[in-house]
Amino acid sequence: MLLDTHCHLQFNGYDKNREEVIERCNQKRMILNIVGTQKDTSKKAVELAEKYDNYYATIGTHPIHLFASRVDEEESSFVSHEESFDEEYYTELAKSKKVIGVGETGLDLFHLPEGKSIKEVLEKQKEVFIAHINFAAKHNLPLVIHCRSAHDEMIKLLQSVIARSPNLIGTTSSRHGGISVPLQSTGQRDSDGSKDPRNDRKIHGVMHCFAGDWEQAKQYLDMGLYLGFTGVVTFPPKKTDPKPQNDLLEVLLKVPLDRILVETDVPYLAPQKYRGTFPSEPWMVEEVVKKIAEIRQKTVEEINQIVLENALNLFTGID
Repeated sequence: MLLDTHCHLQFNGYDKNREEVIERCNQKRMILNIVGTQKDTSKKAVELAEKYDNYYATIGTHPIHLFASRVDEEESSFVSHEESFDEEYYTELAKSKKVIGVGETGLDLFHLPEGKSIKEVLEKQKEVFIAHINFAAKHNLPLVIHCRSAHDEMIKLLQSVIARSPNLIGTTSSRHGGISVPLQSTGQRDSDGSKDPRNDRKIHGVMHCFAGDWEQAKQYLDMGLYLGFTGVVTFPPKKTDPKPQNDLLEVLLKVPLDRILVETDVPYLAPQKYRGTFPSEPWMVEEVVKKIAEIRQKTVEEINQIVLENALNLFTGID
């Protein structure tokens, strides 16, 4: 069984062949977490998840949709809509038993809207991200965190969230006991093996599509976060600048096995074997599992079981 913890199967790119893609996923007995990026894609994620037993949804507002701007990616380009976080709207969506997370939310300084300063963009993104954190706490759901070209800002913000945690979490318990999420006691040690001095208060969530270095990874791990890895880990280092890919592979080698999640981020980021495929498909997550097995000198079956258990530990709403 494969579990893709982050895909966008509800996006328009699948309108012509979505059922065929779903059939290929079902043949591999996949569990999917279909992730929203704004109100309409979050609604579509829930609707799609409710049609299939092993499909689930995460709801939220992506930081690139806080301002109207053109977004150009390797595979496609589109115009993002200006939209903020509508708590009332998302509260209705969260009533579905298929909703297992809040996001994709976070910080993005890679795509900057024209006519806006970095300060203005960051202030708005931080405000909306905090709103997601509060919403996740209220609904006992983990966070799916986006961070691109903003790791320093994200780490500082999350550290401040932990420092102020009594004001940001409620008192309800999660389904497995523990204190409320997204800030909860994990019972885990930090990446260096020592106990966390902040009363074991942790961020309950995942750094989606992690592509940073080991120093950044350690800080996220110390906060209790999981790291999500996509097909990017299968890419060869760029001849002109191999450091980012080599840094990522170092993280993959050092990260504790119980903190790894695998994902595709489809329709984007097809693994190297399928590079150039757009839209990519969720079952391609098997290539990510294979790469992790190679790096960690484990069998594919061992890694697949580990990442499956990790996903079930984080996304407790999966039956």
